[in-house]
Amino acid sequence: MAEVSVRPDARTARSGAFPTTDAARRYRLLVAVFAVAAVLIAAGILWWDNPAPVGTAGFWRIVELRVSSVAVIAVVAICQGIATITFQTVTANRIVTPSLMGFESLYTAISTAAIFLFGAAGAIALQGAGPYLLQIVVMLVFSGILYGWLLSGRYANVQIMLLVGIILGGALAAFSTFLQRLLTPTEFDLLTARLIGSVANADVTYLPIAVPLLAVAVAALWIGGGRLNLLGLGRPVALSLGSSHRRDSILALLMVSILMAVSTSLIGPMTFFGFLVAMLTYQLADTFDHRRMFAMSALVGFVVLGGAYVVLKHAFYAAGSVGIIVEIVGGTAFLIHLLRKGRL
Repeated sequence: MAEVSVRPDARTARSGAFPTTDAARRYRLLVAVFAVAAVLIAAGILWWDNPAPVGTAGFWRIVELRVSSVAVIAVVAICQGIATITFQTVTANRIVTPSLMGFESLYTAISTAAIFLFGAAGAIALQGAGPYLLQIVVMLVFSGILYGWLLSGRYANVQIMLLVGIILGGALAAFSTFLQRLLTPTEFDLLTARLIGSVANADVTYLPIAVPLLAVAVAALWIGGGRLNLLGLGRPVALSLGSSHRRDSILALLMVSILMAVSTSLIGPMTFFGFLVAMLTYQLADTFDHRRMFAMSALVGFVVLGGAYVVLKHAFYAAGSVGIIVEIVGGTAFLIHLLRKGRL
């Protein structure tokens, strides 16, 4: 009987992260460009329009106060970009965002109910590390129940999960709207200030909680980057390659929940920012390797959000409008992308 030989190169053949060497070179160049841009933007936030003379004690004291803004922008950029890319991979749809699962509606409902029940004291009660951690825990419990129920049953289905998330988000939004109609003008103004995504909403005391949670979630997704690559191939292909599709999907979504809870509780709702960062990352990275997309999304998110913050704060003196401008740009990009794609 003739012996069938297998070529050594066939047994060791593997696909790379990029389709061509030019794509790999382009990726490294873009990462370097965005890294330099991120450093310049961070320097602009820290040093631009500093009223104290350079090098004096007052100058460095103001720089120290502005470091918290840089940290907040970095945390939000990483959370939103990585969470959106992971969520779109699990759902196999590059149109949807984690906001569909009702995180922002839950945040709005919590803030509205607190001010409705306790007035101005409710807005004060929502500030501080304790209330911040409590909001994160509530969001994680909400998402854990949702994912565990809709993805672990006999008829587990991602589409049903999305539909239920949209319905719950709509119900929470309606509940919030009803309570907002009963608020006094002063209470409504306090609530509106909390519900506009803004770096100014963040408190430096939140960072000791936000940064460790961010590190845990990003580390878990980074280590599981290979599993996300399999999920990105689709359920049938992932199962044929030995993936525990349901388990990997639930774990990835739980990490998404942590990232979204950290970001939303930190600065408020930003519905389309994550979508904008993810869309730009797909166009620039030209790879399906999630670890490389995560690195690119963090830099892109920081440049977009940090750049908007620098321009609006120092050029137009309207730092509170950063969230509004980013949402307008992100929403416009979403509509253009949807019209070009022609379907959900």
